[in-house]
Amino acid sequence: MAPTTMPGQKTSTSPYGRDVANDGRPFKMAELLSNLDGVAYSARIAVNNPKNVLQAKKAVKTAFQYQVEGKGFAFIEALAACPTNWGMNPLAANERVGSEMIPYFPLGVFKNTAEQ
Repeated sequence: MAPTTMPGQKTSTSPYGRDVANDGRPFKMAELLSNLDGVAYSARIAVNNPKNVLQAKKAVKTAFQYQVEGKGFAFIEALAACPTNWGMNPLAANERVGSEMIPYFPLGVFKNTAEQ
C-alpha cells in the first residue's frame, strides 16, 4: 500500500483494499509539506497523458533549479499508474489516475516562494 492508495483500492500488497478505519486515509504530501518552513517549492504532477507529462517536466525542472540555486527544499509528488500492482492493463491504469486519483489529489503547485 502506498500513501496514495485510494480507500477500498486493492493492490497486490493490499489484497483487501485500503480500509480507512484500519489504515487511515491517503496522504496529500504536497499540501502537507507546503506548510513547512524551508520548503521553497511543492507540487503534485501526474504522468498519465501527454499534457500532464509536459506539465510534469516543467515542475521537475523548477524543483531542480531551486535546489541548484539553494532556494530551499523542493518536493514533487508524482501520480503514476502501476498496472502490475493494480492488476490492470496500462491503458486502464492511466485512466484510473485521471478518473480516481487526480480528483482526490489535485494537480498543481502548492508552494512556490518565487511567487510569494
